[in-house]
Amino acid sequence: MTITVESVVFGADVMPVIAGPCVIESRDHSLKMAAALNEIFSRLAVPFIFKSSFDKANRTAGDSFRGPGIDEGLQILAEVKNEIDVPILTDIHTPDQAKPASEVADVLQIPAFLCRQTDLLVAAAETGKCINVKKGQFVAPGDVTAITEKIENAGNRQILVTERGASFGYNNLVSDMRSMAIIKETGYPVVFDATHSAQRPSAQGDHSGGDREMIPLLARAAVAAGCDALFMEVHDNVDGARSDAATQWPLERTEELISSLVRIREAVSS
Repeated sequence: MTITVESVVFGADVMPVIAGPCVIESRDHSLKMAAALNEIFSRLAVPFIFKSSFDKANRTAGDSFRGPGIDEGLQILAEVKNEIDVPILTDIHTPDQAKPASEVADVLQIPAFLCRQTDLLVAAAETGKCINVKKGQFVAPGDVTAITEKIENAGNRQILVTERGASFGYNNLVSDMRSMAIIKETGYPVVFDATHSAQRPSAQGDHSGGDREMIPLLARAAVAAGCDALFMEVHDNVDGARSDAATQWPLERTEELISSLVRIREAVSS
């Protein structure tokens, strides 16, 4: 099955990329990042959706930066969409956020920790927008069917499923590349989250750590294993990023990495 979001097609020959900063840090930063990423993906002829969250509701510490909130955040994302002319993906955390977010975003993302929340899934589905479900770290790939069926039963078949690793003991994740084939049995395109898969949740006590240098390895393996799209958090100053700093990919290294992944995709397809 192919899923179309604006001009971006998931499940076809060309592999789209969903990319952007973890959280909206400011209007100017969002516009700057969207413009820079759009230039990179345009040069590579890779379909691109800009992502950033107006709220990060599942931070490790209660005083961590969460973002500007839904009102200001959606206003910023609307400006990005209109000025840079790119589709938008953002997270929602509660059912009441679905409708206002759908008026701006082209894809509503269900965070991994909330992937089984029925009311949230149904509210997102009822907007008619494409839904990207992050498979929870605690969910087996074969159990994703129960999640997609909730969305289908609410009348929506515009679904993407994102693999982002599974809990492996404490403060660690492991990516099982068999998940690509297993999740594809749902009939929906599979996205691989290359940056969160390198995360070490809550490993630094009051915040998460991660292995940034493992991101290319995981991304190459996932593309070779047949993922339909890639998800990456990207920042122009990774050390100064206000969320998930350990696993955001540097903007200046993004074109080189994506170019190598395109070549792997072409080799696998041929």
